[in-house]
Amino acid sequence: MNTERSEHLFEQAKKSIPGGVNSPVRAFKAVGGNPLFISRAEGPYVFDEDGNRFIELINSWGPMVLGHNHPEVREAVIKAMEKGTSFGAPTAMEVEIAELIVNMVPSVEKVRMVNSGTEATMSAIRVARGYTGKEKFIKFEGNYHGHGDSFLIAAGSGAVTMGNPDSPGVTRGTAKDTLLAPYNDLDKVRLLVEANRDEIAAIILEPVAGNMGCVLPEPGFLEGLRKICDNEGIVLIFDEVMTGFRLAPGGAQELLGVTPDITTMGKIIGGGMPVGAYGGRKEIMEYVSPQGPVYQAGTLSGNPIAMAAGLAMLKHLSQNPAVYTRLENTGKTLVGGIQSTLERLGLPYTINALGSMYSLFFTDQKVRNFQDAQTCDTALFGQYFNSMLKQGIYLAPSQYESLFLSTALEQEHLDKILDANEVALKKL
Repeated sequence: MNTERSEHLFEQAKKSIPGGVNSPVRAFKAVGGNPLFISRAEGPYVFDEDGNRFIELINSWGPMVLGHNHPEVREAVIKAMEKGTSFGAPTAMEVEIAELIVNMVPSVEKVRMVNSGTEATMSAIRVARGYTGKEKFIKFEGNYHGHGDSFLIAAGSGAVTMGNPDSPGVTRGTAKDTLLAPYNDLDKVRLLVEANRDEIAAIILEPVAGNMGCVLPEPGFLEGLRKICDNEGIVLIFDEVMTGFRLAPGGAQELLGVTPDITTMGKIIGGGMPVGAYGGRKEIMEYVSPQGPVYQAGTLSGNPIAMAAGLAMLKHLSQNPAVYTRLENTGKTLVGGIQSTLERLGLPYTINALGSMYSLFFTDQKVRNFQDAQTCDTALFGQYFNSMLKQGIYLAPSQYESLFLSTALEQEHLDKILDANEVALKKL
């Protein structure tokens, strides 16, 4: 596989961009080698600058649920661009997409558009604090909520200790209000709540984790969090930036039957354009400026191009429920095939999957939290990744990222993925 053009671009990029990339996971550090520079994408494929074609299972980290460059989204963007690219003023599309989100997502009665998932989670925490008058919040190890200071916190020495900054530039003063618990561990959450009674504004989590690989909530976990929040006057926040509109029209909360107080969204609501949103119960969202005292602003929020792409995407999903049946069947076919290969080869690796999200973990442990995920052989995953890449299958370049499927995948693509998977696993 010729990658000469990508290699040249990476060397050039490192002279003007930190690390040569604009987001760390793109650098391929976790899998070895250098990143491929993508020139275009269509349906289930991406094409790099050297002309190599790959069946792709990242789908822009989730939003391309209909595959790349879907004609309905593309045409909506072109039509919107003919009217202008940015106004910094209200548009009719903002109202239309807000109403559609309210109708689709169980928890959302009012919604505020922002420009990224990070903005959405930062804002959700601020609103929860303003609404409750409390300052601390609980997050879970292995859940990623963007690069806001409050979220880049490593675990402390025990359940009742405060966290420590996980990145230079994050102050200890910020860290003191962030409490950590293991994912799927209600007992640790109860301990944190008891030790910090009447001080916790919110509990935030990915209802289905995608940033330590795909990790599912165990039965009763989300329900238990809902009960704790109800009993203690804590705001429950679901970060559905990845899962929103992907696992069901109303996201993971619809699929799993647990309704949070606030939901953060992104990716799919912009049809792949940079966009985010947070929404929730009316009485909480009315604390947001200019209606309420909690200030949050974004000059270019609700950008007309992003709104046009997102509206086209959400209309398609809301009007075509068969999309989710197809995604479910595609996931079952692919994951079932990988599992059969593992059993046939006698390999003990673990697969977690739900709908159109899945991860193959290179560990023989059940993966139910970040500690379990860290038992994976990441070097082995790197070998697997590169073998798949050489066979024309583009995976997320990290063991700790979920893969995302799209409706653009046909049986012929699944057959190629499964054939490449068997070859890659036999080489390990």
